[in-house]
Amino acid sequence: MSYLLKKARHLDHEISFVHQHQMSDLNLDYIGFEVLDLVKESEHVFETKQLEVCVVVHTGKVNIKVDNQNFENLGRRKTAFDRVPTDSVYASKERTLSVTAIDDATIILCYSKCSVQRPTQLIKAEDNTVEDRGKYANQRHVHNILPDSHEASENLLVVEVYTNQGNWSSYPPHKHDVDNLPNESLLEEVYYHEMNPQQGFVFQRVYTDDRSIDETMTVEHRDVVVVPKGYHPVGVPDGYDSYYLNVMAGPKKIWKFNNAKEHEWIIDRD
Repeated sequence: MSYLLKKARHLDHEISFVHQHQMSDLNLDYIGFEVLDLVKESEHVFETKQLEVCVVVHTGKVNIKVDNQNFENLGRRKTAFDRVPTDSVYASKERTLSVTAIDDATIILCYSKCSVQRPTQLIKAEDNTVEDRGKYANQRHVHNILPDSHEASENLLVVEVYTNQGNWSSYPPHKHDVDNLPNESLLEEVYYHEMNPQQGFVFQRVYTDDRSIDETMTVEHRDVVVVPKGYHPVGVPDGYDSYYLNVMAGPKKIWKFNNAKEHEWIIDRD
């Protein structure tokens, strides 16, 4: 199995970590990542320490407290494939958070480095920018939770992407692994995948120009793929729809990518 593929854990507790990855676990410098399932009325309390975090209320409803600020009745969908944006909360370093499940819920915790303490912000579902990208078999539907234009975070970018069966996503292959602005930015990336129906799978390739990384993975429901650098396209087989949540972070919060030149021609097809 590829070292870039992190398999989901299936536990049966009040608070179950489907994924719990520190930066060192992922061999990344900027991103930590956790996915938690919470049963009704359970509470998860944690401290951000020297990191910032975006808490995405993936499914179900929760109450979130950040220090003395309360955000109640958050969450807009029963499953990701309701295809509606959801609520999130941004918290900076040196904060104490508690998440209490109103009903069974899943939250996604996206972490990155943080040098300055910033204000806590509620990112409502209606604050997400929503867009459709691509054409032909390269179409996807996007919810921008924390784009690079959002002022809340210091380093974090968070986005959700839906790709219908038979389509490609993160395609044509593109990369953002060189700190060379304004031409390209250096952003590490993590993908959290779900499929509908759940027994489905997608293929994701992560590769560099020199092929020092060249891994093609079969990704199943709730798996994570780590993209330390390189191109990272996703292919979705017939019969199954794909959802993934992206986390990106790097030395500068700017998303400037470059397509693989040999495949860039597909963008301008009539």
